[in-house]
Amino acid sequence: MTLRAVLAGAGHAHLQLIANADALRRSGVAPVLISPAVFRYSGLASGVLSGAVEPEEAEIDVAALARHHGVEHRIGEIETVDLHNRTISAAGGATLAFDAVSFNVGSEVRTPAALDGVAGIWPVKPLAGLLALRRHLEAVFAAERRCPALVVAGRGQAGYEIAAALAGLCERHGIAPRLTLAGPAESVQWAPRAAMARLETLLARRGIAIVSDGVADLADGRCRLASGRTLTCDALVLATGLAAPPLIASLGLPVDDRGRLLTTPMLNAAADPRVFGAGDCATIEAAPRPFAGVFGVRSAGILAGNLSALAQGGPLGSYRPQARWLAIMDLGDGTGLAMRGGRWWLGRPALALKRWIDRRFIARYRRRGGGP
Repeated sequence: MTLRAVLAGAGHAHLQLIANADALRRSGVAPVLISPAVFRYSGLASGVLSGAVEPEEAEIDVAALARHHGVEHRIGEIETVDLHNRTISAAGGATLAFDAVSFNVGSEVRTPAALDGVAGIWPVKPLAGLLALRRHLEAVFAAERRCPALVVAGRGQAGYEIAAALAGLCERHGIAPRLTLAGPAESVQWAPRAAMARLETLLARRGIAIVSDGVADLADGRCRLASGRTLTCDALVLATGLAAPPLIASLGLPVDDRGRLLTTPMLNAAADPRVFGAGDCATIEAAPRPFAGVFGVRSAGILAGNLSALAQGGPLGSYRPQARWLAIMDLGDGTGLAMRGGRWWLGRPALALKRWIDRRFIARYRRRGGGP
């Protein structure tokens, strides 16, 4: 009997399943993909924003990849999922029946309620928005030869990297940055203390002001901070943390405080073992982890094996997320900050390593049919 498995989203894990569709079919799994036509790789997003990387360098043609591997592909977004009747409604009104479903739909920015729907805000996701921000700023540079007042909200790793990328974009155009990075001091716990001190010193030298104060709202070209202080703000970039898309919570299955599907080590939901989740939209309940693409990549083999095991009636395998992983920030000026556990190094070799890793990932799927 063939197991019809709907792959919801074309994230890191599902790309690997698509590229290995023949093995899935041999095991009795018939994969059906629902996703946009193009995958934009988050690892190169800051490089695209800074102008160091062109947009097409960070894209995989998912539609072409699916065609090359004979995977049925419904291009678009999922509207509703009916777990009781095992059906999915996709944009355009199509309804698909499934025997199992896997979600790999990424994450989105958690927008504070006071900023929801406010004009002049640029969330760091979806990634297409960062390219639109780059184009907007380049138009301002060309017309006015100045940098508008930019505020980046959020002092997590993404906030620092986006602020550095914006400074890099200004620098590439010979424009002095007007940048403030704002967020509570307690949110800065993701880097070794010495690395953070070095990073903040370097960013300050490049004209980035850092304030230990959260952004409360934006109105009339001014950002109001939690303390009541205000900043001139022509554009507010939101890097205020990530959450799973609302689609995951709509399933009616247990989720964590970021809206991520809670799974067993087998990557499926305890309450519905035929519902799987990988990447940013899911987390193992017994081994919670931060948002990072490495987990989607590393879990892909287990996910593929477990879909095959489900089709064949065999035992499912377990995925154990690693406790340490390599994270490299692109600082927008030709250097990078690499961190793994308590170790870190900063400089051009770190960015060269990042570029090699990221471009190898893109090339892997372009060679398999996902090229331009």
